[in-house]
Amino acid sequence: MRKIFSALLLTLIIVHVTGQTESDMYKTITGRFQSNYNSGNYDSIFNMFSPDMQKALPIDQTIQLCKGLKTQAGKIIKMQFIRYSNGTVATYKTNFELALIALNISIDGNSKIDGLFVKPYVEENQPKPERNSVKLILPFKDEWTVVWGGDTKELNYHVTAQSQKNAFDILIKDANGKTYKTDGKTNEDYYAFGKELIAPCDGEIVLVVDGVKDNIVGQMNTFDLGGNTVIIKAANNEYLVFCHFKHQSIAVKEGQKIKQGQLLGLCGNTGNSSEPHLHFHIQNIEDVNNATGVKCYFDNLLVNGQAKHDYSPIQKDKIKNN
Repeated sequence: MRKIFSALLLTLIIVHVTGQTESDMYKTITGRFQSNYNSGNYDSIFNMFSPDMQKALPIDQTIQLCKGLKTQAGKIIKMQFIRYSNGTVATYKTNFELALIALNISIDGNSKIDGLFVKPYVEENQPKPERNSVKLILPFKDEWTVVWGGDTKELNYHVTAQSQKNAFDILIKDANGKTYKTDGKTNEDYYAFGKELIAPCDGEIVLVVDGVKDNIVGQMNTFDLGGNTVIIKAANNEYLVFCHFKHQSIAVKEGQKIKQGQLLGLCGNTGNSSEPHLHFHIQNIEDVNNATGVKCYFDNLLVNGQAKHDYSPIQKDKIKNN
């Protein structure tokens, strides 16, 4: 939940590039880049840069940017060559653990990287529904507060991630705006921890991840980013994604048909989470690496004590099923 950078995807540097021809050298260099990135050998990535690239992006900045990208996107799973732009810059469709990214890379005559650019990858002709068609209730019973939600970076840092651009981070606050009862040092002290999370609609469970241990408060798990996770396939191929369940609390199984209001599990603090909360979003396909986020509207709810219908919550909204 913690916002490490204002955007998920990091633009590194574009340096002047000389003409290149298609070569196996690109396969070798990108393979080394992937290996060094996944292994955390960021100094080795810096050593792969040309002198001009090293001047533009010193080693401390290289390390910081690589760490930030891994925190928010995870490791690289697969790099697929797509095309050359202007005959010099190779574009790779790059599957990270939690994002699908276009990695553009250029290499000079000395087999050094002299251009590197990262941006969201958009599939050609991929269906991109604007909003959910299935009527939804909120996935909890009490009043919760939206911490991240909305259509701008100021309201919602998720907006730069293709699959999570309409995501919510939601937790429970008391009348004083605190999320915990006493000192906030343990998960059990947080109001949201252990609260029941329920199905917003009928559907089928298509993914369950359980067994990830809850974090110590303030220490995020950047290896299992989603933590304990459930994905529901609803009507019209809308996929509802829930992250950060409490360790071994998930009450459903893959392949199970479920009804609206049915218990999914308990709110926890697993994965890339600094305190107990729910991450929720809708996407158009099951695979988070290739998905496009769908804007989420709830059918009948109370927002700051007022009845709303077909409403998409934003940051600071206090929301409850009506």
